[in-house]
Amino acid sequence: MILTVTMNPSVDMSYALPTFAMDQVNRCQNVRKTAGGKGLNVTRVIHQMGEPVKATGLLGGVLGTFIKEELNQNDITHAFSPIKGDTRNCIAVLHDGGKQTEILEAGPTVSQEELIRFENLLLEEAQQVDVITISGSLPKGAPVNFYADLLEKVEKLPVKVILDTSGESLEACLKSSVKPYGIKPNLEELSSLLNQEVTLEEEDLKQVLSQELFCGIPLILVSLGKDGAFAKYQEAFYRVSIPKVAVLNPVGSGDSTVAGLGIAIKKGLAIEETLKTAMALGILNAMESQTGYVNPDKFEEIFKQIDVTIVD
Repeated sequence: MILTVTMNPSVDMSYALPTFAMDQVNRCQNVRKTAGGKGLNVTRVIHQMGEPVKATGLLGGVLGTFIKEELNQNDITHAFSPIKGDTRNCIAVLHDGGKQTEILEAGPTVSQEELIRFENLLLEEAQQVDVITISGSLPKGAPVNFYADLLEKVEKLPVKVILDTSGESLEACLKSSVKPYGIKPNLEELSSLLNQEVTLEEEDLKQVLSQELFCGIPLILVSLGKDGAFAKYQEAFYRVSIPKVAVLNPVGSGDSTVAGLGIAIKKGLAIEETLKTAMALGILNAMESQTGYVNPDKFEEIFKQIDVTIVD
């Protein structure tokens, strides 16, 4: 089984408008509300692919109840740790032919007691799974090294951890003595992490991923958008080329890619198949209008069009 961790989930509300008028009343007929947060996007995609998955993290208030009810309606197993604060809303206004304006709440502040309670829950759940995915930002109140502490707590278990976060929390994990099995940064996140511009050039990417900061991480997948991906597995480098598709909504493609990594690693697939599985699900998400959704019937078609080559 795969366990997904979402520490700062949300109820994602999408408002579709033909035009967005500032300082005026905007009436909307097309509203969509879903259980959101990067880890829950990962959860949905794994579930849609027919693989066993369980969601965990922090939930509170009526919005937390809404998320649990939606997961129940979709037959997704979950075990969240309760908090006193209210789970946040995240609002996306889709308007004017493809533009998207977002309003993201910061979310609740969690206490030390609530964090300890979740750590105990995670350690219990981790003993029953093969792969853990940790996605997204930390809630207010959690220390920067919280993810690094989670890695230390599950270090002795036969479980592989895929970490998809950025900024200080990612840096803390990379500098920790215990490393995740895999990470999935994009170019922007790499550039910010290293305080230097990272380009698409293969030699640049090889040099960057060979730095001491990334030592001890078996799998690094750098997503490059329409240009595919660049990966380092053990000591080898790979270029992943993807087909051109009609993109409806790229939001959540990174989370779907993480879902693919989790599925492939759980199955013990070879690195080439692992990279193709991850990228196929990222592409399938971009082909759907909803965030964190894929069409499993199209998986084989896309999978066959992805090319993985070793970079000398």
